[in-house]
Amino acid sequence: MSSNRLLHVAGKLELLERPSLKLGSRSSLRNYVSRAQQRAPSSSSRSATISSASRNDRAARQQGWLSSTQLRSLRHASSAGTFSARPASTSSAPSSSPSSSAPNSDPKSDPPIQNVADGLSDEPLTLDEGSQQVDWARSFNGLGTRPFNKEIVDALLQPVTFEDVEVKPDGIIYLPEIRYRRILNKAFGPGGWGLAPRTETIVTNKMVTREYALVAHGRLVSVARGEQDYFSPEGVTTALEGCKSNAMMRCCKDLGVASELWDPRWISKFLKEKTREVFVEHAMTKKKKKIWVRQGDSPKYPFKELKGGFGAGGV
Repeated sequence: MSSNRLLHVAGKLELLERPSLKLGSRSSLRNYVSRAQQRAPSSSSRSATISSASRNDRAARQQGWLSSTQLRSLRHASSAGTFSARPASTSSAPSSSPSSSAPNSDPKSDPPIQNVADGLSDEPLTLDEGSQQVDWARSFNGLGTRPFNKEIVDALLQPVTFEDVEVKPDGIIYLPEIRYRRILNKAFGPGGWGLAPRTETIVTNKMVTREYALVAHGRLVSVARGEQDYFSPEGVTTALEGCKSNAMMRCCKDLGVASELWDPRWISKFLKEKTREVFVEHAMTKKKKKIWVRQGDSPKYPFKELKGGFGAGGV
């Protein structure tokens, strides 16, 4: 190793211990050549370290001394086995360490993926105190002040017919959400009602939930929290729409819409007259069970009806 190269290395080592030392004073660095020989890197990494130190030394000499930011960079780099005379805020040259040569290390080529379970950051806007608009995220304006007129009440309380109601395979009956929207449009008119979010969307590993307020003719009618399950991250968007519809149906209970669906005697009559129980087999798992369907309907995929019950098919 030449004395000039050792001089560069010694200067770096001395700089870490005495930040006020100027690199331009070569005579002051000669006294530390012997110490640099003892601290010199191993033969396997000596050439790379000295080459980097020489380049950085020349860059530092143009300034005469290193700034405090550069000194912090030097101290950090020395612990990793390399030196850098550049400030920490600037991008440094690629390191020769194994971690820097790992594939897909460029953040531009591999952007971080946001976890939907952390939430969607869609908290409702907070209006100014002097705003003339009603802040439906916090206000209960108009709730319970007066009843709607007779025409609206008749549209909301119109009895539900058996033909409007559907049944789930487990025997739970329900009114499709589009029928709720038709009832609200008939009662208040399109544009005369709406759903205002009152909270931020909460996203868990299997479900999304959010609180909504039903507003009709400028009055708060009801508040309810909707929920919807999902099975993959790609289904979150669809689940958000289902969550909104679920909140709307719950708000409609306060208006008396489809109240028959919570009447036990009405439910029993519907199941007896308009549904039937059938034995089915799952097309994929081959498991057999009993489900509910409307009379005249056939089980939908993946279920296949077993005409002879559980004993069909030689079971």
